[in-house]
Amino acid sequence: MKDLKKYYMLPATPEEVYTALTNPLTLELWTGEKAEMSTEPGSEFSLWEGSIVGKNLEFEEGKKIVQQWYFDGQSDESIVTIKIHPDPNGSSVELRHVNIPDDDFTDIAEGWNDSYFGNLADFFAVG
Repeated sequence: MKDLKKYYMLPATPEEVYTALTNPLTLELWTGEKAEMSTEPGSEFSLWEGSIVGKNLEFEEGKKIVQQWYFDGQSDESIVTIKIHPDPNGSSVELRHVNIPDDDFTDIAEGWNDSYFGNLADFFAVG
């Protein structure tokens, strides 16, 4: 199991970033795929046509998102914590993803950079 901690800069307010990560309609705009998402703790979510699935654990509007991501056959919970901080250029986002299976680590790390926060940065840059 491996842990990942990264920081991203996004040209949007913390409220805009939070909405983009929690509103299913906004998620579909920047991912290009159907998304199932709710800000109800304990609710299940699904992104990228089920490529990423899990359970929503905690929300602090405009500031924090905590989720459990599911990996087949994994006993240790893989927890994602996203903290959003105001920055003069928009938002600074702190990502912490713990208990990533070794075999999935490279794909997950690249996915965070390219598909997740890379696409989100492009979405805000264009908007």
